[in-house]
Amino acid sequence: MPRHGKNYTEARKKVSTTAPDLESAIRAVRDASFAKFDETVELHVRLGVNPKHADQMVRGTVVLPHGTGKTKRVLVIAGGEKIKEAEAAGADHVGGPEMVKKIQEENWLDYEAVIATPDMMREVGKLGKVLGPRGLMPNPKTGTVTFDVANAVREIKAGKVEFRVDKTAIIHAPLGKLSFGNEQLVENAQTLVQAISRAKPSTAKGKYMVSIYLASTMGPGVSVDPVAFEVRT
Repeated sequence: MPRHGKNYTEARKKVSTTAPDLESAIRAVRDASFAKFDETVELHVRLGVNPKHADQMVRGTVVLPHGTGKTKRVLVIAGGEKIKEAEAAGADHVGGPEMVKKIQEENWLDYEAVIATPDMMREVGKLGKVLGPRGLMPNPKTGTVTFDVANAVREIKAGKVEFRVDKTAIIHAPLGKLSFGNEQLVENAQTLVQAISRAKPSTAKGKYMVSIYLASTMGPGVSVDPVAFEVRT
C-alpha cells in the first residue's frame, strides 16, 4: 500500500476532502499546497463509461480561456508553403521527411506536440511506436492532422488541452497554475468539464460524470460535486 510523505500528510489534515462548490475546491487546493514551485492544478474526472469498448472512448480537445500556464514546444511536419505558415505562427521546429528521419535515428523528442499535414501522414505513420506511447501521434480527431497548420500551432500555444479517458475510466487534465487567480481557474475548469460533457458517447448509460477531483501537482485531491460546474450540454 503506498505511503505518503510528511508534507502531504500534513497538507491533508489542513483541508476537507470535499468542497461544496468549485471556488471552494480551488481555495482548498491552494491552502493544501506545499511545494516550492508553481504547481499545476489538475482535474481528475471519473466517468461512467467502459473504455474497453471502442464506442465508449471519450477524447477531445479544448482551448482553455486562460491557457495552462505553460507554452508547449510544437513540431510541425509539412512541406512547401505550409512550412512558412508554421514558422510564422510560432512553431518551434518545422520540417518535412527529414524530421521523421531525425526522430527515427536519434529518438529525438525535444517537443511536446506534433502537427502534420495529411500528405505527410504516410511518413509520420512510421513513428507510431515512438510517438504513440507518449501521446504525441498526430490525429485528425484532435486537430493535429490538418492543412491549417497556422491555426493548429496558435491553438496549442494558446493553451489547447487534449483529454482522453484512460483504462480506469478517468480523465486527467491540467487546468492552469496555482499562481492563476481563482476566477481564471474556475473558468478553465468549467470550460474543460463542459467539453468532456459534450464528448459523452451516445452508448454511455447511467451517470456519466461519477466524480470530480481537483488537486495540485504534489497536493491532496479535493472532491467537488459535478453539479458545481453548472455543466451545459
